Amino acid sequence: MLPARLAQLVDLFASSPRDIKVQALIDYSDRLPDIPEHLAEPGMLEQVHECQTPFFVTSEVDDDGIVHLYFDVPREAPTMRGYAGLLSDGLSGATVDEILEVPDSFYMDMGLVDVVSQLRLRGMAAIIAKIKNQLRSIPSPSSM
Repeated sequence: MLPARLAQLVDLFASSPRDIKVQALIDYSDRLPDIPEHLAEPGMLEQVHECQTPFFVTSEVDDDGIVHLYFDVPREAPTMRGYAGLLSDGLSGATVDEILEVPDSFYMDMGLVDVVSQLRLRGMAAIIAKIKNQLRSIPSPSSM
């Protein structure tokens, strides 16, 4: 099951022609927020080594159990930066449990195989796996 916003994005991409998918990824690339100052120091974000592009992510959970994702992806990599933007938008406001329930290959339902190489698709799988691993290692607010 997907969080509501991510489900909307998956449906939108799935129903869009190839050229619209490409443009949407570029748009999401442009909208990806910069990392906050408290995460700007080296080592604060984890690298997803399976990605061809230098791709860094970190997950934080607030006191209400809401996940906040932060990405650092070069502007010169609009496809992967766009995917980060999609994740940022689609998972914003979700809980740890909601994100852990996201199927590892949810992005395949978006029809991205039409616009993204197999290597990048494998990187996308690694990104969602990295996020889930980070979330599993964060103590829940109730156990703190």
